[in-house]
Amino acid sequence: MPLTPFHVAIPVRDLAESRHFYAEILGCTEGRSAENWVDFNLFGHQFVCHLNPHLGQHGQLESHYNPVDGYGVPVPHYGVVLEMEDWERLAAQLKAHEIKFVIEPYVRFKGEVGEQATMFFLDPSGNALEFKAFKQMERLFAV
Repeated sequence: MPLTPFHVAIPVRDLAESRHFYAEILGCTEGRSAENWVDFNLFGHQFVCHLNPHLGQHGQLESHYNPVDGYGVPVPHYGVVLEMEDWERLAAQLKAHEIKFVIEPYVRFKGEVGEQATMFFLDPSGNALEFKAFKQMERLFAV
């Protein structure tokens, strides 16, 4: 089955702040929008930021953290599986913007079937994002 774009909608505290983060830092193009939401093209996927006034101007969502490989992985989290070159370019771009990582970019399961590069960080509203890349993309679901 060919992969098709996903659609996910997340809560944010401020649309202007989200526009800056997703467009200027992550490089997403903006699609449709209204007073309380904005669509972004997140590497070919429809990613929608919905204003949540309950977060307040400085509020952030709180994540639960599960232990994985000695790190606290934030739950829930969203993201995209990229080609390795795109992942490396994004990691460099985030570092250039001095994004604070929850989990710094690294390669896990080295030499194993599931070898993958991963990184976690938060958007300004506290939404956790993970971007990963597989050395061999066809092993995305391999056990």
